[in-house]
Amino acid sequence: MLNVKYRLHLPRLAPRRTKVEVPGWGGTKEPRRDGSHEQGWHCLPFVEGAQYGIELFYPYDHEVRVSRRNGEFVFDGDFGPNPDTGVSWPPFRSFGAGFYTYQLLLDLKVPEGFAVRTEPHPRFYLSDTDDVPLAVPALLRTSWWPMINFVVFKAPPGDGVHVFRPGEPFMQLCVVPSEPDLALEPMGTEEAAEREMQSRRIHASRETLGKDSTWTSSTNTVFDGTYRRILGAARARDRADND
Repeated sequence: MLNVKYRLHLPRLAPRRTKVEVPGWGGTKEPRRDGSHEQGWHCLPFVEGAQYGIELFYPYDHEVRVSRRNGEFVFDGDFGPNPDTGVSWPPFRSFGAGFYTYQLLLDLKVPEGFAVRTEPHPRFYLSDTDDVPLAVPALLRTSWWPMINFVVFKAPPGDGVHVFRPGEPFMQLCVVPSEPDLALEPMGTEEAAEREMQSRRIHASRETLGKDSTWTSSTNTVFDGTYRRILGAARARDRADND
């Protein structure tokens, strides 16, 4: 387990392991059954990916709406008096033609060999209004850089608006290896054949594995629980191996 330490200038940033909120941005509590509308939480790979990082919450009392007018950024909100916390006021700035920044002032200390990567909050991918701020990916080596001073967001498209709401998550941070120490190479014949056989076995048994969990959504998309059940079995095997 990685031990990530943090230091806050604004406690209401409230960093925590990202949670899929249901009901909320993760969808409504519609069961996995025929006629239900598909929800983000229905997809286990999405849920696991979404909960991989650390989410941050907008720490101020008033909503801020970010848009562009005549090519210039507009930060529309009641910022109120300067809170004298050391943050530039207001904390938003334009950053070139197509980007803007938010002054974060968050210190995350990760172990040597790891770094912090900024990401859009996963609710960005589920929003049907395109109002979720779009954080730009950046890799920060915080083991020796003691403060994330600001983060960059891409401008909303066209006449769109990004909305920062009090107490709502607006971005995510992931802890990753600081160097992508990997190499791509084609599989050998034997390994490729083994993987192909594994794929065919799963496909052949899918009707059995997913028989009592198959359902069709309101948009006529078919779902089943094959992946969930294989994952559960793999986790049970791993727990047994570690006992």
